[in-house]
Amino acid sequence: MGRATDRRGVLRVDLDAAATGRTSVRRQDSLAVEEPLEIRVGPPGPGRRRPLAVTMRTPGDDLDLAIGFLLTEGLVRSADDVHTAQLCAGAETPNTYNVVDVVLSPGVPEPAADPTRNFHTTSACGVCGKASIDAVRTRSLFAVGDDPLTVPAAVLVELPQRLRAAQRGFDRTGGLHAAGLFTADGELVVLREDVGRHNAVDKVVGWAVRERRLPLAGHVLLVSGRASFELTQKAWMAGVPLLAAVSAPSTLAAELAEEAGLTLVGFLRDRAMNVYAHPRRVTT
Repeated sequence: MGRATDRRGVLRVDLDAAATGRTSVRRQDSLAVEEPLEIRVGPPGPGRRRPLAVTMRTPGDDLDLAIGFLLTEGLVRSADDVHTAQLCAGAETPNTYNVVDVVLSPGVPEPAADPTRNFHTTSACGVCGKASIDAVRTRSLFAVGDDPLTVPAAVLVELPQRLRAAQRGFDRTGGLHAAGLFTADGELVVLREDVGRHNAVDKVVGWAVRERRLPLAGHVLLVSGRASFELTQKAWMAGVPLLAAVSAPSTLAAELAEEAGLTLVGFLRDRAMNVYAHPRRVTT
C-alpha cells in the first residue's frame, strides 16, 4: 500500500544570528504523503457501488478512514451496517490503493444523492464545498450528555505530551496531525496521524467501529490542532464525552458541544486549558 512519508531533495539554507552570512546545503528531507482517496459505497452485488466522496489523506488505515467517515456522516450506524470494505483498483488503472469499496449490509439504505452536500474534501477542511450548515449537521445516536465521565485536570494536562511522544510520522515530517483516544486515567488507547485533522479523527472512529467499541463512552479524544465544528460533530457521533484540542475551538464547535452535552477543552498546553462547554467533567 502507499507510504505515509516520502523523501525529496531540498536546499537547506541557514542564516547566522546577525543575518549577515549564510550556509546552504542540498540534502534529502522527509515529507508527509498526501494522496486522494475515493470512497465508493453501495449494496451487495457486482458493479453496484458508486463514488461517494474523495478526500485528500495520508495513506494508511484507509479502511478505518472510510468506515469512520461513513459513521461520522451518519451514513452507517455500526459495524453491522458494513458487509465488506476493501481497497480496490480505479476504473481504468491497476490497484493504486487510492480507492476503498464499501459494501453495505442487506437492508442498509444507500446514501441519498444530495446536491447540497459536496463530499470532495481537502486535507485542510472536511466540510469544504457543502452548501449550508444544515447540510453538514448530523445527530448522534448516543446520549453523550448522560455520560458520567470525569477527568482530573492533572491528567488532562499530561495528554498532549503523551500524544506527541507517540507521533512517529510527525517526528519524520513535521507535517501530520494526530488524534488520540485516551481513557479517563490518561492511557493512550489508539492514535492515528494524517495530513488532515478530520481524517485522523475518522481513522480513530473507524477503528472503534471495526473493534465494536462504540459508543466511546468514558473516553477522551485529543486532537493536535484546533477544535472545529466538524471535529466536535465527529466526536459526538462516536459517543465521545470529552473532546480536547491543543489549540483554539471555533464558535460553532462550542455551540455544538453545549447542545450535545459534550465537554470541550481548548488550548490544552503548558499545563493549562480553557473549558468551553460542560466543565463538570474536568475535576481539580
